[in-house]
Amino acid sequence: MTAREVITDEIPPLIHTDSGEKALIWMEEFKVSHLPVLKNGNFVGLISESDILDKKDLDLPLDALFDHLPRPYVLENAHIYEVLGKMSEHRISVLPILDINEQYLGCTSVHQLMNCVANTASIKEVGGIVVLEMNRIDYSLAQIARIVESENAKILSSYIMSSSDSTKIEVTLKIAEVDLSRIIRSFERYDMVVKASFQRSTDENDMQFRYDALMNYLNI
Repeated sequence: MTAREVITDEIPPLIHTDSGEKALIWMEEFKVSHLPVLKNGNFVGLISESDILDKKDLDLPLDALFDHLPRPYVLENAHIYEVLGKMSEHRISVLPILDINEQYLGCTSVHQLMNCVANTASIKEVGGIVVLEMNRIDYSLAQIARIVESENAKILSSYIMSSSDSTKIEVTLKIAEVDLSRIIRSFERYDMVVKASFQRSTDENDMQFRYDALMNYLNI
């Protein structure tokens, strides 16, 4: 999925002659804290609610209120992961999308991205979730896949969470099985730490297992 595919028609851009007050009204209306600003059809920057609130005279046009605006954006062929990464890096609720000539095409929002991600096949497909914890040096998706497939199951999706101040990572797997008990036991036979699992099971004891795993996962 590319950036062009997640453009939303619900959030219009401001123009440089719009007032600060109008920008705040639109942000409230569209439930965002950022909006792109155009001048003569060209993207000049992204304005934030907090920046506007720092100004005294909100009746002034944006180009009088601001000499410079930050210009975070992605090109239309950027992968959705790059879109998510850019929004996370800049802590923004809206991200402009430009063509290869840097002409403004539209924007996407956190809400739009979450809807798109939620509608992917791997999210909607019935299955269970396993969270593994391991050292970075020990990570091998090929090995993890072999363990899962040895139990006649398939990995639908995976992602990694890591911290710069830790040598450990968390590997979250969506697996096409609603009962993960056999797969969890296989991971444990290979000395892999199952930090959490979210599944359906006919085993009554599994309810306690899931509760304990979730509590450990939340560090409670």
